Amino acid sequence: MIITCGGIKGGSGKTTLAVNTTIYLSRLGRDVLLIDADDQQTATKFSAIRQQMYGQTGYTLVRLNGSAINSEVLKLSAKYDDIVIDAGGRDTSSQRSALTVSHVMVVPFVPRSFDVWTIEEVDELLDSIKAINPDIIPFSFISRGDTRIKRYNEEAIELLKTSRNIEYAECIIRDRIAYADASKLGLSVYELKVPDPKAEAELNELMKLLIPITAD
Repeated sequence: MIITCGGIKGGSGKTTLAVNTTIYLSRLGRDVLLIDADDQQTATKFSAIRQQMYGQTGYTLVRLNGSAINSEVLKLSAKYDDIVIDAGGRDTSSQRSALTVSHVMVVPFVPRSFDVWTIEEVDELLDSIKAINPDIIPFSFISRGDTRIKRYNEEAIELLKTSRNIEYAECIIRDRIAYADASKLGLSVYELKVPDPKAEAELNELMKLLIPITAD
């Protein structure tokens, strides 16, 4: 499966989603390729920390960018069980190229921000992508959801459900310190020495919606 973590607004948690999804799959025994297609190279930096601290990442990382990503991904897809692409937070040629060969697109949106108002722009992006890749399945979800005031999450969800092209995944990844604690150590939330059961449970719900092999 080829999964692109994308969108057109930065700071919504795409890299956090990409690395946690990659590690989730690798812990299932899958051979996973993580592609860093983001100019900020955060996934690359995360992986370097992970390699340095633990001797191995548990997955393969490559950096790709530009309009040739689709052809490179198709070549690499024969070698791996899954490919996760961190496409960054802008409408770039890299993201568009990745989406033309992706099975799933995952778009995180942060409530209480201008982030959710970009849903129409993502719809327009997908209009052009679906002309090339009509089988792509796009999902949105609430990222960094408010842990105290439910109304902020609910208002964002209501807006996301107006999308023409993107199905809202019925789960919320709340703004929990576990993600920051894990990231600075080169870990997923599943690997923290002091577990956060709520963070794990929320992420599991999203994984089951996005990845059919985990649904059983």
